Amino acid sequence: MSGLIDDHLMRLAFSVYENRGVYALLIGSGLSRAAEIPTGWEITLDLIRRVAMAQGVEERADRDWAAWYREANGKDPDYSELVGALGSSSDERRSILHDYIEPSVEDREEGRKVPTEAHYAIAHLVRDGYIRVIVTTNFDRLLENALHEQGVEPTVVASMDMLKGAEPLTHTKCYLLKLNGDYKDARILNTDAELSRYPPEYDTLLDRIFDEHGLIVCGWSGEWDHALRAAITRIQARRYTMFWAAVGKPRAAAEELIKHRDGCLVSISDANGFFTGIRDRIETLGRTHRRNPQSMVLLVNSAKRYLERLEYRIRLDELLESEARSLLKKLEGAALPTHDTWSPEEFRRRVDVYEAATEPLARTAGVLGRWGDDSEFETTVEVIRSLHSHALQEKTGLVPWTALRSHPAALLVAAYGIGLVSGKRWRTLHRLLTKTIESESRQKSQRIVEGLFLPFTEGFDDRHWQNLEGLEGYKTALSDHLYNLFSEWSESFVGIASNFEQLYETWEIINSLTYCERYNLIDILATIHNSKISNTERVWMPVGRSGWHHQTRKRILDLVQNNGLGSDLLEAGFVNGQPEFLDAAISVFQKIAGRME
Repeated sequence: MSGLIDDHLMRLAFSVYENRGVYALLIGSGLSRAAEIPTGWEITLDLIRRVAMAQGVEERADRDWAAWYREANGKDPDYSELVGALGSSSDERRSILHDYIEPSVEDREEGRKVPTEAHYAIAHLVRDGYIRVIVTTNFDRLLENALHEQGVEPTVVASMDMLKGAEPLTHTKCYLLKLNGDYKDARILNTDAELSRYPPEYDTLLDRIFDEHGLIVCGWSGEWDHALRAAITRIQARRYTMFWAAVGKPRAAAEELIKHRDGCLVSISDANGFFTGIRDRIETLGRTHRRNPQSMVLLVNSAKRYLERLEYRIRLDELLESEARSLLKKLEGAALPTHDTWSPEEFRRRVDVYEAATEPLARTAGVLGRWGDDSEFETTVEVIRSLHSHALQEKTGLVPWTALRSHPAALLVAAYGIGLVSGKRWRTLHRLLTKTIESESRQKSQRIVEGLFLPFTEGFDDRHWQNLEGLEGYKTALSDHLYNLFSEWSESFVGIASNFEQLYETWEIINSLTYCERYNLIDILATIHNSKISNTERVWMPVGRSGWHHQTRKRILDLVQNNGLGSDLLEAGFVNGQPEFLDAAISVFQKIAGRME
């Protein structure tokens, strides 16, 4: 266990994950080094080389330009002094730096001076809400470019004028403070004199950032920026840890700052590995995070207790509504933007996030379905509608991401419905499946069975669900995934069922038959006999795993047709209460299942 605790990168990832938006980044030129944008020291040596050659000094591969400068000037090279001497005005100093930072066509073609893995990893963390504040000494725009590619529009402050007109720190998704300016702006800070003090407004802003946030430092040596060093040392608060990432042993100035803030030194090989490591660990924490099992048991037991006595029904409603609000809050705070690019890994991550957030409420809904008495019905339906309405609020983006937003509502329907099947509450089950919800077009309503039973959206089908582990190539990947999921979740309201497989597939078959109620009997019969139908809409129904699972399907349909279940369903209002409609719907079901087999 000590090895796990001593993993500072994992400790950092946990801190960032559990304190979303609390940690600020402080990044320096080392972050851009992998993009082949030179550091201040490398620019210094190159400027010395160019000045020397202009004075007639021969360029040699083995020449030590720092040593040459010491010999010629009697002192060590100094970046600030050299830039200040070569450019007497801020405009001239900006021009000197421009070619070192701005990528040429050749640079872009060869991947130089463009955002690195570290920049993109930071952009992911910002997009997902884990990082909101970034302080940098860099002049380049690599980070802004990476953020824009992730759909994040940062509030950039690179001068006093920009600070005065900037969105307040608390209101922005990403606040990027470029302390030394921007390389396209003449007001960049280069010299010792310029770096020795900041305007009072900058000092006030830095005091607030360093006091209220934890700090992650990477790529900054702490040597040159005197005013920034002073800003860190004057803050005495220790609310959150300072993590200092360094390649090798940090310099004396860095060691002093780490000691002052009781910081944690994180040894890294490079910035790319450091930030991608944080991002990957946080994504893993998100996928594996589940509610405390003991609190889940307490929630389920509370629901059971409130069902026992009529005087507790107000508490039951409050419990449901509270859990629904908690779920919606989790979904709002989760990293689930709809404009992200597609990847199987991201699909799996999102499914995990949705299901982890929905599990407590789904288990509770299953309890209400199994042991309720209809007094819980309207509240449960309203919760389902609110989840579905929340899903429809975002209509733009990649189809799989917009479609997945309805997954929590579909899970709740399945949990409540399986509970109803287990309790043989057939009339309530029919009411559930035929209650209306908003449609995707919002021009008309649709029944729950049409919108949330094995939901299908154009451009999003079982092929996407085949990306889940163990479901590669499955014909009914979503149905099989839900079966596996509720095999575990249903323990809260079904117990260890002697045949959960039959219980689950009974739920699905009843949904399929109920779906058929949207058609008229004449068209259904025409479909059975391959005749021309009067309706332009093809008679069809969604069919789950029972479509290919012949033995279980046969047992269930035998119960419907020969052992009383069919009579119970007709009496409860299924298929319009018409025996001939039920027989016809079963025939359509068998026809579709036959094609699947």
